[in-house]
Amino acid sequence: MIENTGMNFKYTVILLFTFVGILLFHPHTYAQTTGQDLSNVRVDELSDDQVRSFIRQVQATGLGDAQLEQVAQARGMRAEEIQKLRKRVEALKEQDKNRAANQDPNAPRKSARELNYGQDTIPKDVDPATEADKALLELRSKIFGADLFRNSNLTFEPNLNMATPKNYIIGPNDQMLIDIYGNSEASYNLNVSPEGTINVEYVGVIPVGGLTIEAATARLRTRMATVYSGLRNGSTSLNVAIGNIRSIKVILTGEVQKPGTYTLPSLANAFNALYSSGGPTERGSFRAIELIRGGRIIAVLDIYDFLMKGEMTNNLRLQDQDIIRVPVYKSRIEIVGEVKRPGIFELLNNESFVDLLKFSGGFTENAYQARVKVLKNTETERKIADITSNLYNSYIPQTGDKYFVDKVLDRFVNRVSINGAVFRPGQYELQPGLSLSQLISKAEGLKEDAFMQRGYITRLQADGQVQLIPFNVADIVNKKVQDVPLTREDVIHISSIFDLREEYKVAIGGEVRSPGSYPFAEKMTLEALILIAGGFNESSSPKRIEVSRRVKNSNQSTGAAQTAQVFQVDIARDLDFSTPQFLLEPFDIVNIRSSVGYEIQREVKIEGEVLYPGSYTIASKDEKLSDLVTRAGGLTVFAFAKGAALKRAGAPRAGKNSINQTDEEELRLMKLQRLQETGQVATDTIQQLEILKLKNDYVGINLEKVLEEPGSLYDLRLEEGDVLRVPKLLQTVKVSGEILYPVSTIFNSGRSFKYYISQGGGFSNKSLKRRSYVIYANGSVKSTRKILFFNDYPSIEQGAELFVPKKEDSNQKLTAQELLGITTGIASLGAIILGILNLTSGP
Repeated sequence: MIENTGMNFKYTVILLFTFVGILLFHPHTYAQTTGQDLSNVRVDELSDDQVRSFIRQVQATGLGDAQLEQVAQARGMRAEEIQKLRKRVEALKEQDKNRAANQDPNAPRKSARELNYGQDTIPKDVDPATEADKALLELRSKIFGADLFRNSNLTFEPNLNMATPKNYIIGPNDQMLIDIYGNSEASYNLNVSPEGTINVEYVGVIPVGGLTIEAATARLRTRMATVYSGLRNGSTSLNVAIGNIRSIKVILTGEVQKPGTYTLPSLANAFNALYSSGGPTERGSFRAIELIRGGRIIAVLDIYDFLMKGEMTNNLRLQDQDIIRVPVYKSRIEIVGEVKRPGIFELLNNESFVDLLKFSGGFTENAYQARVKVLKNTETERKIADITSNLYNSYIPQTGDKYFVDKVLDRFVNRVSINGAVFRPGQYELQPGLSLSQLISKAEGLKEDAFMQRGYITRLQADGQVQLIPFNVADIVNKKVQDVPLTREDVIHISSIFDLREEYKVAIGGEVRSPGSYPFAEKMTLEALILIAGGFNESSSPKRIEVSRRVKNSNQSTGAAQTAQVFQVDIARDLDFSTPQFLLEPFDIVNIRSSVGYEIQREVKIEGEVLYPGSYTIASKDEKLSDLVTRAGGLTVFAFAKGAALKRAGAPRAGKNSINQTDEEELRLMKLQRLQETGQVATDTIQQLEILKLKNDYVGINLEKVLEEPGSLYDLRLEEGDVLRVPKLLQTVKVSGEILYPVSTIFNSGRSFKYYISQGGGFSNKSLKRRSYVIYANGSVKSTRKILFFNDYPSIEQGAELFVPKKEDSNQKLTAQELLGITTGIASLGAIILGILNLTSGP
């Protein structure tokens, strides 16, 4: 429990500080968020949804605790607020954990496997700057409208390909396209001069600067009619449009992200300029943006009109040297909790709490709408107030107010529940006068398996404690006793008879197609169970079927107490139901025996130097090795009978089968090989384990004597899975282990063990001679014996392998800890001796 608490504490600390840590250690992020201050964050005023959003945003990041605390202090977060936030996160985690534990087990579960641990590093796919900004914004409410100018999908770029507006003001550097068509045809492509004029051929200089397109078209028609007379009577038409437009200079000042002078197309409007400058800052107003032209305010832009209604009132087209000024906001109010769009909103002087609700999207479905709590600032301190629903229309919020909309209570005023053996379990309305029997009727009555002797009512008392009220189900339904009136939150439980007893099953094993356990049914017979289990196998016998049954009244006072009833039953193989049937009882165990004399084919294999190698079926139970060689056509001329080996699966260990034993040996061998590669285990240990494994799999035989004396003790009976390997005549001997040069050398008849060792350069100084051994070609192993002070080495045969183990290293260096321990012990012993000497030499 202490360890889990520590882990939760560490996780909470990391969760708390991750977002601020990224701000310090990522320069780009810091540059973007230096205006976001954490000194004014009050944890007590954060809603649960804000804290949960904060947790989700920072779970994927991680930094050290010391770094995170240092950054948190640098960002202005007070120590007491850090402590509060840590406790708040822990409380929410515990609350969510309890909620998950109490949820309906039949409810759909998430299919996605989740981490069940906090990451220690920042994931590569996560942009720290983006994640830090998101996490920081979750602790601080969002200013309504601020995302408008940070949305990359909404650029407010002017459309330069639209038709020229009739109210477009012509200015220097505009390109005018003049087309004359009808009885006369001509086209002009003229640029407006800095003086605001154009020079039309045969017509002369015409001033157009400062005119709208509509006014300029009328002036051009009048002047050009002197040359093109058809313009007067309508036989010739005139069209004027703007080609390449000019640029204008616009100044943005006040509380904008990037104040300054901007060069924009002459078709740009106020929204285009605001987007180019990044929009208002955190202190800037979104509802009183001023457009100044010629020293006077010509329009006031309210961005809320666009956000709430889609209208662009006063979004005028800009002219050269226009000024857009974003003043400081006058009134901002925050609303959190159960509203659809919680955040910080800017209100005008005449707007009420209803307008604030409209801006926040209104109450959510779970909101408590009867009363709203507000925190207000006075001249000296803060105060709290409640606003009831009848004051919403008239209540005027003040700047700095923070409104809290709570959830409705998670309780019911008129709920009762019934579960268990009824046809429609669940929750029901508590109507006036509703009784227990009426609720059972509402649930469509009792099921057939209902336990009629007793049911329970779980009742919530006035003090919150739980009371358990028993009742007789049969008496309530049959109205033999007084009915029980129900109260709010009563839970009625009626058990099933199957819930109150062990599940009845029967088991069948042996020679049936699908052995196993099956549900018990009343009047189930032995024949029916065999039929459910898929019927008899071909090898099964319908005679002497054994049925074992539990004993319920055994006399345990005697040593020969009965532990089970056993019945032997004979039935018809065709499961004829006309014969008397054997009735089963719950928990019976049925075993079907094999037919007497029924045998399945068993195979063995012979490999190597025989005329017809391959697999053979054992023809009789006493078939032996010599019979197998005879059936295989005998040995070839190159066969080395003395080196023949019989592979047979080793006997399993107690409680384990041979397959598990083999797997364990393989696993142990792999582990030792990995240790040997790092120098932690000697090579000879690995080889010795391989030899032990070899001995478990191979039986040492002498095929020469088997063939010379068929039926003798050397001639083993065959078993299923046996593999007889007859090698070619081997002419070499292998020498390995702790010798100077491991080698394979030619077999020389009559030579001793030491002769072959000398062929490999002789023993090394680490050889353990007395443990040397020989592995013969047939798989048998023979070790060195000790006779007095002399070593009696095994004889050598063709195909043998000599192995010399390695001595254990007795000169291991002491570790620093061992040296320290020895030194400390010597020093302690010296101190004791000095103490004794002082005592003996005293007066």
